[in-house]
Amino acid sequence: MDTPVEVFNQSSSESFTDYLSLGKKLAILNSQNKLQIDSSIKIAILSSSSMNGVSDVLVAQCSSFNVFPEIYTAEYGQYAQEILNSQSHLYSFNPDLIIVNIDFKAIAESYELLPYQKTTEERKSWLSETIIFFESFINEITFKTSAKVLLHNLAVPIYSPIGIIESKETYGFLESIEDVNRGLRDKYKLSNQVFIYDFNAFCSKIGKTNILDYKMYYLADIKVKTQFIPNLCSDYSKYIQPLTFKTKKCIVLDLDNTLWGGIVGEVGLEGVNLGPTPEGRSFLEFQKKLLALHNRGIILAINSKNNEEDAMNVIKNHPYMALREDCFAATRINWEDKVSNLKSLAEEINIGLDSIVFFDDDQMNRDMVKTLLPEVIVVDLPKDFSQYVSTLEDLSCFETLSLSHEDVQRNEMYQAEKNRNNLLKNTTTLSDYLQTLNLIVYIEEVATNMIPRIAQLTQKTNQFNLTTKRLTEEKIQKIVNDDNFRIISIRVIDKFGDNGLTGLTIINIKDSTSWQIETFLLSCRVIGRKAEEVLLSYVINDAKANNVKFVFGYFFESKKNSLVRDFYPNNGFKKIDGTEQRSTWRFDTKKTYLFPSYIKYKVL
Repeated sequence: MDTPVEVFNQSSSESFTDYLSLGKKLAILNSQNKLQIDSSIKIAILSSSSMNGVSDVLVAQCSSFNVFPEIYTAEYGQYAQEILNSQSHLYSFNPDLIIVNIDFKAIAESYELLPYQKTTEERKSWLSETIIFFESFINEITFKTSAKVLLHNLAVPIYSPIGIIESKETYGFLESIEDVNRGLRDKYKLSNQVFIYDFNAFCSKIGKTNILDYKMYYLADIKVKTQFIPNLCSDYSKYIQPLTFKTKKCIVLDLDNTLWGGIVGEVGLEGVNLGPTPEGRSFLEFQKKLLALHNRGIILAINSKNNEEDAMNVIKNHPYMALREDCFAATRINWEDKVSNLKSLAEEINIGLDSIVFFDDDQMNRDMVKTLLPEVIVVDLPKDFSQYVSTLEDLSCFETLSLSHEDVQRNEMYQAEKNRNNLLKNTTTLSDYLQTLNLIVYIEEVATNMIPRIAQLTQKTNQFNLTTKRLTEEKIQKIVNDDNFRIISIRVIDKFGDNGLTGLTIINIKDSTSWQIETFLLSCRVIGRKAEEVLLSYVINDAKANNVKFVFGYFFESKKNSLVRDFYPNNGFKKIDGTEQRSTWRFDTKKTYLFPSYIKYKVL
């Protein structure tokens, strides 16, 4: 039984027809129970124009990152009925993502054709009314569902009936549409649930004179040529990947003819192409694009067949090197094979191979990694160095729906981790090492501004995760608002730095005599430092202070959490029900629970 990504890799996926055929094939395989689905998402599409083919193409494109979406496409033009009727199929479908595409022609056809029949004041009124029109629908959706909403903005026309003096109007036709887009963007800037899809930018990228086939528009109300539907779905996929936890967090880079031009072992530092020259400019700009990703929290590492001294000489001393030594969380500059190096890098950085994107100009190395490490994304770098920047920009696997403090500080945290590893190498015992770290654990009830990070932890933490329950920001907000639950987080700090918000527990306190630990997890970056024992101790002692007799915990086995199979028995809990795969444990609060005395803690 194949997975969606295996079916994708076996198929040709270049044209609209290719994607359409692949999407239908995947749907048939799924209906015949011949598709192994590990990750899925429910998507609803509401549109004022025909979206024929979008669902099939979207199924095909999602398969490229091993997700099979279940898609409900409402009858076009029926968006108002779907949104306003609480009993509509939209709400019974219970989607995770709702795409709302209400285009300019549909809501203002007469205004588009005869804009200057409206006065300046009427155009300003149209702006306000249009924003309210969109807002009313979005409010209905967000009130009735916890789904993420992707709202198209309006494509700004390129034609004005008054031609080149359009910009001289006190308040012009095109300006009013631009202001609608600006108003929608500002309205939902701070929303964690509603995102504005820049359909205007999409049309500009394709070409506004190319996007519409007037014949098909008049015949079937199709407003995006079928040949560009894969491009549109590719943009949708940028939102689907983070929703299904399929984003990547580490770029592993070759050096020669990847970060600079030429082979440093042959031409030396002065001979490599890097800098403001025709030969070196593409590499310089590629490095700066990588540096921008590094600055927002994407991990960088090196995997290069090279003489380490020669390579490090360029990294440390070349005047136009944008990526210096401290930009890389780990390096493998040696003559070992790239597969072994990737495995070693993943282990050192403490990430899964499925978190890695690999850049290498050598086809043989790329093919070897694709074959032996299929979980790694291998970028097919073009032979033309000038295309490196656009190749990087076209990747969608680094998209995120929010950036937490921990994301932005991730690379500083990895540099601190290097220092911890050096200390560990020079310490005789693990106990001595932990005492030397001067650990402090800060315990805090979750506040609203912590919700994006809490959601991220539930979605991405695998190894130290007792139940592996994945929660969206909207679901966490509901838990925060529910008096029957508590969410308690921990932040771990030591002498090398702040590891950020790295652990949490969600407790069900419905029963006055017992508490149930629904979620208990710890980021892999602090595993082994006993911070989890501080958190568990706080829960048990707080339960005891509230006259709670028992604290219950659950273990649900997943593919990656074998590390914590014995967490509860090792910490004084007794098994009362279940199997090795799913079990229930109980702690009697009459007993004392202690954590290592060398760890300090503070309750915020």
